[in-house]
Amino acid sequence: MILIDMHVHSTSSDGTYAPEKLPLAAKHRHLSFVSLTDHDTTSGLPRFAAACHNVGIGGLCGIELSADADFTMHILGYRIKPGCKAFENKLEDIRMYRDKRNVEICDKLQKLGMDVTVEGAAKYSNGEVVARPHIAHMMIAKGYVSSIYEAFAKYIGAGGSAYVPRVRPSAEECIEMISGAGGLAVLAHPAQTRLADDKLEALLSRLKDAGLWGLEAIYSSHSPEQICKYLGMADKFGLCSTAGSDFHGANSPGTELGMPVSEDLLPWARLGVEI
Repeated sequence: MILIDMHVHSTSSDGTYAPEKLPLAAKHRHLSFVSLTDHDTTSGLPRFAAACHNVGIGGLCGIELSADADFTMHILGYRIKPGCKAFENKLEDIRMYRDKRNVEICDKLQKLGMDVTVEGAAKYSNGEVVARPHIAHMMIAKGYVSSIYEAFAKYIGAGGSAYVPRVRPSAEECIEMISGAGGLAVLAHPAQTRLADDKLEALLSRLKDAGLWGLEAIYSSHSPEQICKYLGMADKFGLCSTAGSDFHGANSPGTELGMPVSEDLLPWARLGVEI
């Protein structure tokens, strides 16, 4: 068995570790390799890749995109090379809509009597992309909530009184974006879709036809029974099973770096990783 992690976030999106700090943290936990998969941005990948080289740990450049659906659906992209113009232009459009959403969320919070602004939330982002966790940190600092969980549950998460839905590309568009940038697309944390097994299998069949490469069967919050089920689904549809923790540092309490897997889990050469 080896330890790997193919689903990790940095301060370039909504994590609390800088991209260059993650490889050292992974090295300390004896991981064989780690992948940075920030939301909607490749900005941290050059620093991450350089740090992987410097500390002597395998690194895989990735991304996580949110797909449009009536349920939670995220598409991970691996083997991403920063600088692909068409890919970066589409990411810029996604980020523009996200920035507009941040303003709308803060407007709603202000109408609820909270002195919360995007500019104020930026103070908690360490100069990186402002996201909902940074708004939550400002809410905590102002005394409006006691935890990130409360901020999301009551206000800025789905169903909350200040929630604003995102403008997202379809799953097929996400896969096309990733493939166009030379990457491999994977459906993240299938349990979060909350789909019945038959509906999830129908989704996998559809996305496989669109170019889906893998399924994140091994995930930090999946039960052993779920992992077994998703491994079976991956086999059924000819998808590669991947493994990730969804580590966000202090923004994901209780989630540690590293997932144990067999050494032959994936075609490492296809991913450009040496194990």
